[in-house]
Amino acid sequence: MKDKTLLSPECLIELIENRRFGVEYQPIVSCKNQEIFAYESLARFYSASNELIRPDLVYESLHTSPLSLFQVEYQQKKLQLSYAINGHDIFVNLDQDSYFSSGVIDQSNPFLKLFKAFQKSNVVVELIENSEINDAIMSLAMIDNLAKSNIHTAIDDVCNPQSMISTSVIQLVNYIKLDKFVVKNRNNRNFMLLVKSIIDYAHSAGKKVILEGIETYEDLQLAKQLKCDFVQGFYYRDQFKNVT
Repeated sequence: MKDKTLLSPECLIELIENRRFGVEYQPIVSCKNQEIFAYESLARFYSASNELIRPDLVYESLHTSPLSLFQVEYQQKKLQLSYAINGHDIFVNLDQDSYFSSGVIDQSNPFLKLFKAFQKSNVVVELIENSEINDAIMSLAMIDNLAKSNIHTAIDDVCNPQSMISTSVIQLVNYIKLDKFVVKNRNNRNFMLLVKSIIDYAHSAGKKVILEGIETYEDLQLAKQLKCDFVQGFYYRDQFKNVT
């Protein structure tokens, strides 16, 4: 567990019982024509006083109770899909622990059934890249299960300094999402050589690359120079704002 102060049980219980959940849709935009390709659906949580609570803090706090983790994640996914924008693919984050906490790992998994029943567009499941080898093993099992139902997957946070690159996971996903750390370290020559190698591999293997953290026109130009397929970030907050 990272050095973070977890939410109190009282706060979590109040949040769950009153379903203080929300969702924000961030556009994923094509580098070529600046048209919206898809939306990423992000979980939002609120306190009793309507103050925003960081999602990572909520989920870290819930990890001590697998069934509560499943309950909150499942309700969030139902909410995210219910308000998804018509005509665009939807990217949803799914923690490996949430997926397996239901105790069902085959085609009867509740999350898998929820994704398969979604009719508006394609669902792309984002897996979080991290530093635990056990999570990578769980990711492989989850990707395999999703692939059997023709559900595409993406790996998030690639090139984040606190994450681990699982070559096995990267080989299986359809999308590679580069962390905003790439934009912030564009002047680090050695680091950018690695980034370019990842992008070259992705395209050679028929995968698409999404660069996160685009906040300025210069950031967008960087994405184009790197030959990324899509971008995402606050640069598009005013152009395509859609919050529920």
